[in-house]
Amino acid sequence: MLLGVNIDHIAVLREARKINDPNPLDALGICKLSGADQITIHLREDRRHIHDNDAVAIIKQSSLPVNLECSINDEIINIVCNLKPSRVTLVPENRDEVTTEGGLNIKKNFEKLQKVIDKLHENEIEVSLFIDPNEQIIDLSNQLEVEWIELHTGTFANIYAMLHSNLSNTHHSIKELELTKNELKTKLAISIKEIENSAKIAKKLGLKVAAGHGLNYQNVTLISKIPEIEELNIGQSIIARSVFKGLSQAIIDMKELIKK
Repeated sequence: MLLGVNIDHIAVLREARKINDPNPLDALGICKLSGADQITIHLREDRRHIHDNDAVAIIKQSSLPVNLECSINDEIINIVCNLKPSRVTLVPENRDEVTTEGGLNIKKNFEKLQKVIDKLHENEIEVSLFIDPNEQIIDLSNQLEVEWIELHTGTFANIYAMLHSNLSNTHHSIKELELTKNELKTKLAISIKEIENSAKIAKKLGLKVAAGHGLNYQNVTLISKIPEIEELNIGQSIIARSVFKGLSQAIIDMKELIKK
């Protein structure tokens, strides 16, 4: 099981004080030595954390492959084509969201996505689509001739958190998931099955399968044991743990959990 470490939240800490510390670039060597297989960053349209100069430096200096997440905005795609990361993961983006919520609307944006994917391929950049676990969406993704899909695990993670943590007792409680434990258990089982089935379908079509969003030290093994998933991209939970245990140990701990 490959691990992509998303280092966006190092830049989030930096931007909270509008200074130059901590520097995401300092994480590259630690990630490699601690067993990470990939560096993941998200160049957002509003540049709320990773900035252009971060992306340039990270892609130039990382000895690990860099997976750059971005929207299908023309300006961003032009920048990405110049940067030439190892892979681009196309994601939906809403400037008002706290984090990426849900997968791409492939059907609505099919023609635009095709143009963007063709342009990225012309620049010899591997492409992944961040999608919800849904058979129809996977079929459309396959038609776009991408190399990868990344299954959105946010719904699964939210259900898990409401069932197995104290989230429901905090001001971050998810209102639509304030249900009985039995109802949450049923929803969790359905969500896991959707991810499992989607991974199997994608693999049969010849797509490489990644997964990510909301994965942490408590829930990750339920996803990592799905044999068709070969890569996880995890950020916030690793950076959060690193505050107390250090980045190296946080990565080592996650690698240990996802071994298979």
